[in-house]
Amino acid sequence: MVNDSSAALSRVVAKTGVPDIVDVLADRLSGSDLSTLMLEVSRRRAAAVSPASLLRQYRRDRFVRPAGISPGDLDRCRQLLCSALPRQVELVELAPLAPLGTHAAVATVDQHKVVTTMRGTEVAADPTNGLALEAAVRRGALTEEQRRAADWVRLGAFQRVVRAQAFDGPALFAHFLLFGLVTAGRSTGGRRFEAAALTEHCRFHVDALQAAGADAVEVRLTDFTGQSQQISDAVRATLADTPATSIVDDPDRRSGRGYYDGFCFKVFAHYKGERFEVSDGGAVDWTQRLLQNRKERLVISGAGIERLVSLGLGPDARSAGDA
Repeated sequence: MVNDSSAALSRVVAKTGVPDIVDVLADRLSGSDLSTLMLEVSRRRAAAVSPASLLRQYRRDRFVRPAGISPGDLDRCRQLLCSALPRQVELVELAPLAPLGTHAAVATVDQHKVVTTMRGTEVAADPTNGLALEAAVRRGALTEEQRRAADWVRLGAFQRVVRAQAFDGPALFAHFLLFGLVTAGRSTGGRRFEAAALTEHCRFHVDALQAAGADAVEVRLTDFTGQSQQISDAVRATLADTPATSIVDDPDRRSGRGYYDGFCFKVFAHYKGERFEVSDGGAVDWTQRLLQNRKERLVISGAGIERLVSLGLGPDARSAGDA
């Protein structure tokens, strides 16, 4: 059925002369048949591309131009975050593609914000989604071996991701490097898993920003359900003696509602008189849904690596400020 609210889609459908073309492509063809069709369309279109038109697209297309960040600075930031990681975290190298629906099926991300391919996949838009799939596979294997069902899975990954929506502002790009961190486990009651995992994530992000040279770090805690005081208390207790770190309740936060499962946080860096959001995280129900097991628990968080660099933060920031 054509979405009547989309004037652009209606115009395209009318131009084809096939009123039910969207239904045919979306519902009546198998995935392999649709890929066969779209690959032939791509082959014909690619055959019509001239070197001159290729260069014109390269010049104007925000998705394909190189990042405006020094690879050396990015490498130093990678090393900085790795040094702050808990030793139990296993770093993995994620694929640049994910199964179609990875960001929409469990993370409620609009597919229009994701770059979809013609082979039943989509370009990675956030490393936590790919890490959640891998964590679900590993947790599934552990639950089959009942004596290890309570074992945690801690995974981290650096990934260059692509976002289809247009961004406007400093340090905002069509593709950029993110660090994702996930902790998967099993409920032991009383939200003890969530409290421990979220505390570990917040501690990591605070340590990383302090190592990056932030003048101060601000952690903002939000509980959408009003039932997670023990999580907030655990985070506050862990960070209570951390220098230049403030913990703030943020009950009026709107972003993340419906995405996070009750409790979430943001971490801000204060640097040279300005305040910048760098990290975001919280509890989600993704592994519960992936594994169809209500006892499964997952905590995710991410940090913008290129934002650290472009805002002047990084492993050389403190020494540069002291010079």
